[in-house]
Amino acid sequence: MANFAKSNVPRFSVDVYQNRYLAEGAQEVNAIVTVTSTGGGTSGGMPLVRREAVDTGRAAVVIMMDCSGSMDYPPSKMRNARDATVAAIDTLTDGVAFAVVAGNHLAREVYPGDGRLAVAAPATREHAKQAVREIKARGGTAIGTWLRLAERLLSDHDAAIRHGILLTDGRNEHEEPEALREALAACAGRFTCDARGVGTDWEVAEVTSVASALLGTADIVADPEGLAADFTRMMTAALRKEVADVALRLWTPLGAEVVFVKQVAPTVEDLTDRRTDSGPRSGDYPTGSWGDESRDYHLCVRVPAARVGQEMLASRVSLVRSRADGTAHTLAQGLVRAVWTADAVAATTLNPQVAHYTGQAELARAIQQGLELRKAGDVAGATARLGRAVQLAAASGNEDTAKLLAKVVDVVDAAAGTVRLKARVTEADEMTLETRSTKTVRVKK
Repeated sequence: MANFAKSNVPRFSVDVYQNRYLAEGAQEVNAIVTVTSTGGGTSGGMPLVRREAVDTGRAAVVIMMDCSGSMDYPPSKMRNARDATVAAIDTLTDGVAFAVVAGNHLAREVYPGDGRLAVAAPATREHAKQAVREIKARGGTAIGTWLRLAERLLSDHDAAIRHGILLTDGRNEHEEPEALREALAACAGRFTCDARGVGTDWEVAEVTSVASALLGTADIVADPEGLAADFTRMMTAALRKEVADVALRLWTPLGAEVVFVKQVAPTVEDLTDRRTDSGPRSGDYPTGSWGDESRDYHLCVRVPAARVGQEMLASRVSLVRSRADGTAHTLAQGLVRAVWTADAVAATTLNPQVAHYTGQAELARAIQQGLELRKAGDVAGATARLGRAVQLAAASGNEDTAKLLAKVVDVVDAAAGTVRLKARVTEADEMTLETRSTKTVRVKK
């Protein structure tokens, strides 16, 4: 393991966990790669109070607030959305660039309103809050339009960290699905974005697609009263990011290929199809922005079969940061190896980290499949898949997911995965389980 550091930015490390031993003729090598960043200036345990920004050009944020007509039903929803946006503005550190966009079937920059970002200071925060309090609910919903305006505002600023916060309460009914997909493709790599659905009249797939494409978080706020606290947490987390445009670079030897790359903690996110070639036999997978934190990635590499006693480097894993001139700076590095052995025990022993995260990925799939089958009226299929989810959650110690599952099924025997579908399930409980299905727990120490 190698570490590289710069002043005022986190120091990164890469740790590789694997069983390097393969049976003769075996070709697939699995490894968990833990990436950790520490010591990044304003990151870490900063309290939730305003502080002067270390670098006034470091961060830029656009808040996209749904102001469609449905936000007035009930009126408390719009009131809480305004209060939440005000709370997020109050969390902005001095010097951070920001804007507020009101979104319905159109996108309108309500502050500062001149096509540029404002700079956070006592006066601009107060003016922004006044503008937010005047937003009225009317019109439809076209999320792609909001994102494209945010991208234009952020692209004109040279901040290292460019982030969006998006709130919606309804389905994206006033633009074609392809328009949202095209907007996400245009925004990917331009900024990161956290997305929230308030109430229960929005589509989980739409909100999670925004967070997935833009490497942010997605969640439900079923009770609008919880919006202000959630917005404060999101803004605080965004301002703790120190390094953007970081990628996981995988080099593989001649004859080897990457089967998949998945982030598996803190959430499951498949990065396989996001590869961009970075050189002979190497490709980059985006990871977004970093503060003080740790994430785990599961990678699988297929290598040429070899005889007992042979050893090879299956992959060199590097964490790289893009420079303005198009080159990349290596932040940390780790190695994935393969050794062929005749020892059956060594070759068949599962690495604990690989086994754990394989189970967590299966847990997410089982929940999503189970909920789909439940909606389709397939009681037997839904019971089987959600029962398997309960079993996996119990075995891995994923208590948060187990509690969410218990609101959808009656658990008879968690260890065996024996459950019964509940006759009555609130829409909020079902949507919460679906939205949070990809959240994982780390390997037990």
